[in-house]
Amino acid sequence: MSAPNRIFDDLSKLMTNAVGVAQGAKDEAQTAFNGWIDRWLADRDFVTRDEFEAVREMAIKARTENAELRARLDALEGKTGA
Repeated sequence: MSAPNRIFDDLSKLMTNAVGVAQGAKDEAQTAFNGWIDRWLADRDFVTRDEFEAVREMAIKARTENAELRARLDALEGKTGA
C-alpha cells in the first residue's frame, strides 16, 4: 500500500514545484513588463502623479498669492485716489 502513497507524494511534490516555477515565471514576466512600461513612459517625457500634484499645489498657491496681492494693490489705489 505504500507504493501508491509514494506515487501520490511524488506527484504532489512535482505539482508543488511546477506551481513554484510558474509563479517565478509570472513574477519575472511582470518585472520585465513593468520595466518596459517605465522606459516607454520615460521616453515620452510624461510626468508622474507626484510631480503633477506638486506643480498643481504650486499653481494653487501662486493664484492665491496673486489674488491677495491684487487685493492689496486695489486697496492702495483706493487710498491714493488714483
